[in-house]
Amino acid sequence: MYPHSKQKKTPVTLLALSIALALQAGAASAQDAGAAATELDTVTVTGYRASVEKALDIKRGEAGMVDAIVAEDIGKFPDSNLAESLQRIPGVVITRDGGEGRQITVRGLGPDFTRVRINGMEALSTVGSSDGQGGTNRSRGFDFNVFASDLFSQLIARKTASADVEEGSLGATVDLRTARPFDYDGFTLVTNVQAAYNDASQAAMPRFAGLIANSWADGKIGALLSVAYSERDTVEEGTGTVRWANALANTPINTANPKGVGFAGCSTKSAPFPGVCSDQVYTPRFPRYTLMEHDQKRLGVTGSLQFKPSDRTTFSLDMLYSKIDAQRDEKYIEANGLSKTGNDGKAQIVVRDGVIENGALVYAKMDNVDIRAENRHDEWSTDFYQVGLDGEHKLTDNFTLSGRVGTSRSKHDNPVQATIMMDKLDVQGYSYDYRGSMTRPVFDYGVSPTDPSGWTLSTIRLRQNYVTNEFHNGELDFAWVVGPSFTLSGGVQGKNYSFDSMERRRTANEATSLPNFSTGGKIVPVDMTEQASLGGMAGSPGKWVVPNFDAIANLFGVLSGEGIYALSDYAASMRSVEEQDRSGWLMGKFSTEIGSIPVYGNFGVRHVRTKQTSTGVATASGKPVAATVTREYNDTLPSLNVVAEVTPDFLLRFAAAKVMSRPGLGSLTPGVTVNVSGSAKTVSGGNPMLDPVRAKSYDLGLEWYFDEGAMLGATLFYKDIGSYIQNTRETRIYADSGLPASLLENLNASPSDEFVFTVPINTPGGKLQGVELNYVQPFTFLPGKWSNFGTQLNYTYVDSDIQYLLSSGAAAQKAPMTGQSKNSWNATLFYEGKSFSGRVSATNRNDYLIQVPGTETGFNSEANGVHGQSGTTILDASIHYRISDKLEISLEGANLTNEAQESWVANPSVSLPLEYSQTGRTYTLGLRYRF
Repeated sequence: MYPHSKQKKTPVTLLALSIALALQAGAASAQDAGAAATELDTVTVTGYRASVEKALDIKRGEAGMVDAIVAEDIGKFPDSNLAESLQRIPGVVITRDGGEGRQITVRGLGPDFTRVRINGMEALSTVGSSDGQGGTNRSRGFDFNVFASDLFSQLIARKTASADVEEGSLGATVDLRTARPFDYDGFTLVTNVQAAYNDASQAAMPRFAGLIANSWADGKIGALLSVAYSERDTVEEGTGTVRWANALANTPINTANPKGVGFAGCSTKSAPFPGVCSDQVYTPRFPRYTLMEHDQKRLGVTGSLQFKPSDRTTFSLDMLYSKIDAQRDEKYIEANGLSKTGNDGKAQIVVRDGVIENGALVYAKMDNVDIRAENRHDEWSTDFYQVGLDGEHKLTDNFTLSGRVGTSRSKHDNPVQATIMMDKLDVQGYSYDYRGSMTRPVFDYGVSPTDPSGWTLSTIRLRQNYVTNEFHNGELDFAWVVGPSFTLSGGVQGKNYSFDSMERRRTANEATSLPNFSTGGKIVPVDMTEQASLGGMAGSPGKWVVPNFDAIANLFGVLSGEGIYALSDYAASMRSVEEQDRSGWLMGKFSTEIGSIPVYGNFGVRHVRTKQTSTGVATASGKPVAATVTREYNDTLPSLNVVAEVTPDFLLRFAAAKVMSRPGLGSLTPGVTVNVSGSAKTVSGGNPMLDPVRAKSYDLGLEWYFDEGAMLGATLFYKDIGSYIQNTRETRIYADSGLPASLLENLNASPSDEFVFTVPINTPGGKLQGVELNYVQPFTFLPGKWSNFGTQLNYTYVDSDIQYLLSSGAAAQKAPMTGQSKNSWNATLFYEGKSFSGRVSATNRNDYLIQVPGTETGFNSEANGVHGQSGTTILDASIHYRISDKLEISLEGANLTNEAQESWVANPSVSLPLEYSQTGRTYTLGLRYRF
């Protein structure tokens, strides 16, 4: 353990204490100056303030740059979701799915650059999502919404590298720790029962957490069991365009024009919209309303056994199980004719009227437009388990051996992903209008959108997705106290990781192999439809008819997997990656003095060999064939962490290291994957020979612990990213790609359609730098109850400059790293009294890029177009009242301002909406009992 001085009262602290005493005593203080000192009552710090102080103790005691969140007890994390708790840490921002935190970005480096360890062992959990959120997670990014925060007692974000922490992270290594029996003093029983309500879904949702722990035989044997269960029903409602494209007009079908097919013609009235027949005007490809209904149940269980036969030996067996079951229904109404490049799509549309603003056709009235209503139903689950055994034995007072073995598995099953679509063709008088609001447009469908008659069954799409991630870990370490100021430690580690992905699709053609209803052929009967409505969204009309999924699925046995609904393996998505990582490390921990200044830290080196085997489907002679590629690479990663105690309460930190992060899993797949999902038509190619992302990292930090539980800090960080991995994107006609048309069988697509082609390549990288500011202060210097207040404030600035490439490999624009917000901050005001406590927190991140270059045809996207996500400010609050020492009641509110999620496409002259949604506010009432 690193030496650090016990906190002392600084002159500023003594001054603050003197002011507080003067305020409390008033004029009587002068009269009592000569009186004997009064013995002060012992103050026991509890609740949120105690968690803050414990987190600062962890931060102060480490040699590297770390931040922590500590739960005083079960159900005491500041948020019910792990990602939402982690966003309170400086430099950490999150992405949300269905209104719930899902993945994290640390100092501008996205989820793929952050490793997560649970009880000391690396793990990976993945879930499913909507197409707009990327679908099923097949990356290295950790999905935190698999777990309830109630299962964990501590989160630590390690932002600098050290030799004893395994490689793989450029952003941070996040350590999650579950509770153990020796954490508690004897028998402990805690229960926490809550009821939540979401104002968008208008649904009540139960939550429960409980823990029981005990130890026996004079503290030599301990056991613990904890359980957490929750249900979550939310509604996500909004609008979208999917993409924007040029408005080429009078362009015949099947020409060599690479920019696509334009409108059949324009009105002779040209004054309101001159140039609409030009490729310099942009139109939405899929203007629509969106309604997503999320329903999920989450169960988590942890168990721990500890055995301490002597003061020299300790064993711990930790077990974790979590299961999340989810259903999601997505309902849309859209002008899909604007996205179709065939004879029955854009080429037949005549524009009758319009308004152009900033180069975009923001209002248009059209004839011959195809309208589509669809209903998608998803059922998915993720099962996660981990078992780990670790032990420590002191052979002598100066030599300790420790080791750990364990395994984990995350298994994601998505057996039902089915969409039923119905169309009305060649509608006259359709219009969209974005003039009043880019996020709340007004649509006139030319027909009543709530009229259930006259719709034709057009497509029944079936998908299944399965993803499994497994880790098998083993390590053996030693620590040798060479002398009072130096400890030599080292170890070896073996880690086997496997990733398996499988997809199944409907074998028959999804658009032509359709059943007939008993009357009307493919005309959908009125009783086979239902209404969808955006209850909390402005815009008009906000109500429409969609296919009744259950009624149609039950009538025709859509989910039976038989006959025309049979599914087969989709070869292009059958892929796997296996990694064998073998590493060894050596590190010295030291403490010394430079003059009168104590200095301590560590220096060391880690060497790792990575052997990867990637299996997928390639195209050979026009036929899909299995392909396996094996490669091996080595990394030697030195690191240094130094802390100087300039004064007992003022620390100067410096860290330097070489770091690496392995390529994303999808990027390593040989061959190509062709996918058609609604309007999204994509071809994704892999590159199993990708090098890892490598960087040199430097940190310089100042920390001033000026009072008990208080800290003021600043950290400068810089990363020289020597290589980066970029997915190049290009929109082109499938027939021009050289790929065989056979890969489009049963995909409801033709070779003349436009596809977005994506290929990962290594790029030159770039620089990333920034600063973190951190301030924690309990207001103990204030009089009376004001002293129960306190605050946490942090701010992070990140700047990066990455050279992006075109699909040809030529240089495109330089831009910030995707997922990086330049500015982010967190602010918390808390109160911790004897009976009453409360907290108000605001978390902010500003805009960030999600795709560079963009894919919009005609936006000059290969030079400067981007896709981005708007920044958010999320406001949460909670209050707690202690009825007795054992019983507490709580009320919490999340997303109190109903902050929207909004994405957009832009180049220097145009900014247009992609997706916009809101999920409502959530209020939670709880009762907590501790025995």
